[in-house]
Amino acid sequence: MSPLAAKLKIAVPSKGRLRNRSVELLTQAGLRVRSEGRRLHCVCSETGIGVIFAHTQDIPGLVAEGAVDLGITGSDLVLEKGVPVDEHRRLGFGECRLSLAIHVDAPFSGPGDLNGRRVGSKFPRLAREFFVKEGAEDVHIIEIQGAVEAMVPLGMVDGIVEIVETGASLVENDLREVAVILRAQAVLIGTRMEHDAVARDRLLRRIEGVMVASRYSLVEYNCPAKLIERARAITPGFSAPTIQQTGDPNWLAVKVLVAKAEIHGVVDQLEELGCAAILETEVRHARL
Repeated sequence: MSPLAAKLKIAVPSKGRLRNRSVELLTQAGLRVRSEGRRLHCVCSETGIGVIFAHTQDIPGLVAEGAVDLGITGSDLVLEKGVPVDEHRRLGFGECRLSLAIHVDAPFSGPGDLNGRRVGSKFPRLAREFFVKEGAEDVHIIEIQGAVEAMVPLGMVDGIVEIVETGASLVENDLREVAVILRAQAVLIGTRMEHDAVARDRLLRRIEGVMVASRYSLVEYNCPAKLIERARAITPGFSAPTIQQTGDPNWLAVKVLVAKAEIHGVVDQLEELGCAAILETEVRHARL
């Protein structure tokens, strides 16, 4: 089946930091994404959804024009392109920041000191808006798509506005951050053009189910019947825990969703209360 005939098309990054996590997310949502060799598209036979591998920077424009229905890209790129799309969900991976950096020995203390000087960036729109907001309207923004960090040590620009993840690349090039312009992460965006809303909403619900499940574990435990109210206070669950009788009237079996961030403290409390057979199970999909 050709992607042209697909009832729904979603674009994901063809390479870079967002590609693997995007494919993993779609796979968990029930799409069998097959990327073979240099082929930049596939159709999931189980769902009829077409997956297009595209350059991350191109995805906002493709979505805005209705060339694809949905896309996964960076929130920084959506802002840079300034195109009309709907942001359906922030995805919680690919987290980074867009920062202004200068040479470690530069005699500048802030954005205003770069008035009249050259700044290189892959994000000319966001860089310009930042400097105007800071009252530095005379900064000369040069759009650079290559290794922008190397431009400062070579004396080609006086500063850069660039994506920073760990900061290691800045250190390697004798640069230091002087301002964080914005924080970004991967986002799921959608077109405002006419499309198959039913197929879109079904996929969005699947992705939401995966994202919700990633935040919870299923905890099962046996609780002394006389302590069940105290146990419920420890594990209230999303709406309420599931409580069942066991073969022993003195014990109850409990199943409940617990936020992963709280799991260790909750298990400690249950054990201290006198609960037994406490088990944690990974949740792969949830509709809450």
